[in-house]
Amino acid sequence: MQVTYRMTKNPMTVTPDTPVPEAREIMKKENIHRLPVVDKNNKILGIITEKDILYASPSKATTLDVFEISNLMSKLKVQSVMTKEVISVDSDTPLENAARIMADNDIGGLPIVDNGLLVGIITESDLFHVFIELFGAREKGWRMTLLTPEKRGELAQLSSAIAEAGGDIVSFGALLGENATNRYSIVKVKNITEEALINAVKPFTEKIVDMREI
Repeated sequence: MQVTYRMTKNPMTVTPDTPVPEAREIMKKENIHRLPVVDKNNKILGIITEKDILYASPSKATTLDVFEISNLMSKLKVQSVMTKEVISVDSDTPLENAARIMADNDIGGLPIVDNGLLVGIITESDLFHVFIELFGAREKGWRMTLLTPEKRGELAQLSSAIAEAGGDIVSFGALLGENATNRYSIVKVKNITEEALINAVKPFTEKIVDMREI
């Protein structure tokens, strides 16, 4: 799936000459943590985050009084504190690639840019919702963590065995295992008894690491 299906379209934005306090109020009101900075044609010029604003604010150790601080901040524009070298992706980027880019660069959101223009934004919060969907967290069933051999056709056989036993697979994911010879398979299954499910998967697993009904 591409980011276009899970991004926030037409996100809140600011311009370079927006006062920093105004950008901060927008974030607070909309309960967001970052704002793309665009020009009048919606071309992205930068991004400003809560952290940028925090770093731009006077230290608590300052000798300025509250009125001086307020006056100083009111004159500060977004362009002075925004990140200008923006990491972005286009709307056709796979979700997992967007997640990898965020993780590798330690950032919480990515502007979505097509042909130089901002069309959306995807954040870690959006990816959390995707994670919930992928693992069927809102559906009831048996959730199993299995250590499965890393060999061709093993997962297909496991899925077929569950289906033949009468189970309906809600979600199926695979993670790196204990070594190169195996993987952790996380399976959620409904419409089957515990005993029937265990008997179905045992021939295709090295061990059942965890099993619970949720």
